[in-house]
Amino acid sequence: MLHQTALHAEHERLGATLVDFGGWDMPLWYPTGAVKEHLAVIQHAGLFDIGHMAGILVTGADALKALQQAFTKDISGLAVGRAGYGAFLNEQGCVLDDALVYVLPEGRYLVVLNVGHGEQIATVLRDLAAARSWDVSVRDLAGTYAKLDLQGPASVRVMKKVLADPEAVFAKMPYFSFKGDIELDRSDVRLNDGTPIFLSRTGYTGEQGFEIFVPYDRAEAIWRKLLEAGKDEGVIPCGLAARDSVRAGAVLPLSGQDIGPWPFINNPWPFTLPHDDKGGWTKDFTGREALEKAAAGKTAPYTYAYCGFDPRKVTSQDHHVHPRVLLGGEDIGDVLTCVADVSIGRVDGVVFSVASPDKPEGFAPKGLVCGFVRVDRPLEPGTKLTLADARRRIEVELVQDIRPARTARKALGSL
Repeated sequence: MLHQTALHAEHERLGATLVDFGGWDMPLWYPTGAVKEHLAVIQHAGLFDIGHMAGILVTGADALKALQQAFTKDISGLAVGRAGYGAFLNEQGCVLDDALVYVLPEGRYLVVLNVGHGEQIATVLRDLAAARSWDVSVRDLAGTYAKLDLQGPASVRVMKKVLADPEAVFAKMPYFSFKGDIELDRSDVRLNDGTPIFLSRTGYTGEQGFEIFVPYDRAEAIWRKLLEAGKDEGVIPCGLAARDSVRAGAVLPLSGQDIGPWPFINNPWPFTLPHDDKGGWTKDFTGREALEKAAAGKTAPYTYAYCGFDPRKVTSQDHHVHPRVLLGGEDIGDVLTCVADVSIGRVDGVVFSVASPDKPEGFAPKGLVCGFVRVDRPLEPGTKLTLADARRRIEVELVQDIRPARTARKALGSL
């Protein structure tokens, strides 16, 4: 029996195509289709059910010590009201899961993890605390809230319609900050019907938006409230397919696919590791020694983002058999992610988005394939590669960025 989120009945009512995702019955797409859902996030806003993700609350006098040791990101300098993105590694330097850690008042920390990883990371923190006699408590928050993500340039305008005091909420709310409290009965952020929420200016799309934690028993009503508030703004419900394509275009990894059981170095996300300006470590953390050895011995693979020249993809029916990466006919690695970002296209070799302010007149993209490859050697941006599956071969090039004109970091109210 698959797990169901608080919004399962809504997905059925809306005619979603449901699939097994990590043991949860989740919407892959709605009758609108993944292409329109992807474009809605870039041009308007999309509403996602993210209730399958895990959340744990870490407290105690040594909560920060435990997280500093277990988590790659140095969160010691984060103020209350800010969040940090990083990863939990094992002793071999391989990723257990990536996560967001939120700094709450009174020495409390919210850790939001991917589906199925809550108990695993809770055990890591408890075992670490026990081994060092640290005062740390970890509580699973499953069932205490539902989680909705409203992502896209219209998200601020929509939230202004449903918040009790939007001007106060949005004042001094930079990217990777939050308002309210995850223990919702303590939250001072409310909707205009009095419902308490925890509102985070984060997301998994590269676009401006929010992750919204709401009372579990109010999820359906709030879902409908947001769709109603956003109907004139082009807001539509979106499923996992659109979430996957927008995140890849934003150069964001999928845990267990783009990051996983290999050393967490040589990838597009060095900001998750605690480096200072000179490349040295700012703290110790689990897996650090293994990463140092892998770097010194040049034994770790290299992960790169790529972008193609049309929307054609390579695929595999077996998740354990990846499409291959070829350089001059030589097999040098495998394809980790391969999706089409339907909001981008090339004009004279330059990639534009439908959101690009300088896009050519009449720009109507058909989309470009993009994602991540894992190879056995260092390569330079611009390197041309061939991706191959049993059916076809496609040409791509390594890039440092994929979808231009992303809005996540733009000032609230500027869109």
